[in-house]
Amino acid sequence: MKYRTDLALECVQMYDEDRKKKTNAEAGTDSEHKTSSEKSKGSLSDIPGVKCIEEEIDGDIKVTRIEITDETGEALLGKKRGSYITLEIDGIIDGKEGIKERAARALADELKNFIKFHYHLKALVIGLGNEKVTPDALGPYAVSKMKITRHLFLMYECDGDSEMANVSSFIPGVMGTTGIETADLIKKAVEVVDPEVVIIVDSLAARDISRVNTTVQINDTGINPGSGMGNSRREISEATVGKRVISIGVPTVIDANTLVLDALSGFNEAEDKIEDYIAQNPQELVVTSTDIDLVIKDFSDIIANGVNITLHPGIYI
Repeated sequence: MKYRTDLALECVQMYDEDRKKKTNAEAGTDSEHKTSSEKSKGSLSDIPGVKCIEEEIDGDIKVTRIEITDETGEALLGKKRGSYITLEIDGIIDGKEGIKERAARALADELKNFIKFHYHLKALVIGLGNEKVTPDALGPYAVSKMKITRHLFLMYECDGDSEMANVSSFIPGVMGTTGIETADLIKKAVEVVDPEVVIIVDSLAARDISRVNTTVQINDTGINPGSGMGNSRREISEATVGKRVISIGVPTVIDANTLVLDALSGFNEAEDKIEDYIAQNPQELVVTSTDIDLVIKDFSDIIANGVNITLHPGIYI
């Protein structure tokens, strides 16, 4: 059964699960039923064309860095070649002391590996999504909290600054309300601004319920707007907009089929029979949490602060 996920980390773990199933089948042993959350707790195995490194930032934040290095890795994981950084953050919902500040700092530390600040740095930040649909509003909310400076550079006719980058923002909306392909709008904005890097913020989908509203992914391979909500549009990447693209996303929804499979996994029926039934009777729904409005507020704060620290190191220390 194919699960919906935008997280490279989960693609790695699903590959491991499939490999273990094949090994057990060849050995004639049965694997016990586990939920997707329980399965994801295992260690990351070696995969051809893929490098994985895990690091504990502190007791509440873990970082996993995945590098897909060649065509073999792309084929095995179904992800484009490039870097994928996943931050798993514990304590956001509970409001653990200082967690948002620590998460923003950890995010900035990872972003600095993708974006090196310098005197002439120009960036365009894009907030994808529909701000009228709460689980899809992360992009617009986050970008609205970032420090935008391009107008200052124009006003004072500056070509650079030692403390802050030249930053523009754009919230293109969704095709359902604009009637225009989001990728086309962004390409035009890039032509106007001519940035060195485009930073895109969007909502994602996860396979594992424990990663919904707890995880941030950064990648340098681009993004398909609306993929997290099951309505994928044309790709936004360096190949389509002509500039380096860094994507930041938080899984705010999970596929209903995954939840059903997890709920049934404790029964005695064979897992493959359950998967076959769900595959034949799919529910085209995505599910979010009841506190999603607070989640969007907290993660938009974290992302905005992380980007501000990265782009304006002389102001946000």
